[in-house]
Amino acid sequence: MDISKLLFEVLEQVWYLIPLVILVNIFKSCWFKGIFGEFIVNRLLLKLPKSDYTLIKDVTLQTDDGTTQIDHVVVSKFGIFVVETKNMKGWIFGSARQKQWTQKIYRHSSKFQNPLHQNYKHVKTLESLLGCSGEQLHSVIVFIGDSTFKTEMPPNVTYARGCIRYIKQFDEVVFSDDEYLRLIESLNQIKLKRGITTNLKHRQHVRKIVADKESIKQCPRCGSAMLMRETKRGENKGKQFWGCSTFPKCRAVEQSNSCGIG
Repeated sequence: MDISKLLFEVLEQVWYLIPLVILVNIFKSCWFKGIFGEFIVNRLLLKLPKSDYTLIKDVTLQTDDGTTQIDHVVVSKFGIFVVETKNMKGWIFGSARQKQWTQKIYRHSSKFQNPLHQNYKHVKTLESLLGCSGEQLHSVIVFIGDSTFKTEMPPNVTYARGCIRYIKQFDEVVFSDDEYLRLIESLNQIKLKRGITTNLKHRQHVRKIVADKESIKQCPRCGSAMLMRETKRGENKGKQFWGCSTFPKCRAVEQSNSCGIG
């Protein structure tokens, strides 16, 4: 039997499934979910009155240690709103101070960086580059997708349409007309030009951050750094163990391979 001929005949029957499988994998990818989530939020933010609000999307800025990328920046006479989008599903657990939040889908749980902490760097970078005060910038986190908050979230962490309500509650003018126009012009000037080179540099920077974090032992309970500590008394006096750096707030400990204690 000619194997190659048989394979060719099989491919003739199912060739149309190949692009379908590719499309399904693309739709399931984190890249597509991120792009789709940003698209949805862009459409929502564009509903803000154009006379008072200007949306600038996909802003990549140069920092001292690389680059930082902001999903959406809304410049208005009432302040600057720095918007971070999360396209996620499942139950979301977290608080403002936790370094890591939890996503739970059925019985599977996974950790992800507190988006408030992630957006804090964006806010501080804009504050420095635009010469604004901290009170004039506002961090906004928008969750897109079939997700449910299972813990009480801060008011600036919202579902899709909630971001419009949150932004509109700031109705005190903090920038004059001239300042408003200057900020838009300044932001368009300082943001890096979109393209392959900019995206590549940002991805390299993100990979470095991830690698640096992976090299630091993290607390399994709260996500903070773990420190090597030494038992001060008892039968294990002098032996070492891993303890959470936030002790006594978090009392998680782990066995050290070198000492064999819990």
